[in-house]
Amino acid sequence: MNSFAVDVVGIVGVAMVLVTYFLLQSEKIDSKGFLYSFLNFLGALLIVYSLLYNWNLASFIIEFFWILISLYGLKKWYRNKTQNTFNDKI
Repeated sequence: MNSFAVDVVGIVGVAMVLVTYFLLQSEKIDSKGFLYSFLNFLGALLIVYSLLYNWNLASFIIEFFWILISLYGLKKWYRNKTQNTFNDKI
């Protein structure tokens, strides 16, 4: 993949993270909802992809933990959803 395309992937990732944060601050999405964690995960993943071509250790470290925290949020969302579904059936 050429350098321009890699940069575009990274910029799309940055845009996703920024838009997600704006949506949270403007109360359009819930921090405990699926969309918040999913968009953060996907945005960070795209940034990491671009970092594999244009290496920056500090940026990689923050994106790595951003991905882990987002996966934690997705796991909590899924656990809450399945628990609520189970409770609704009782």
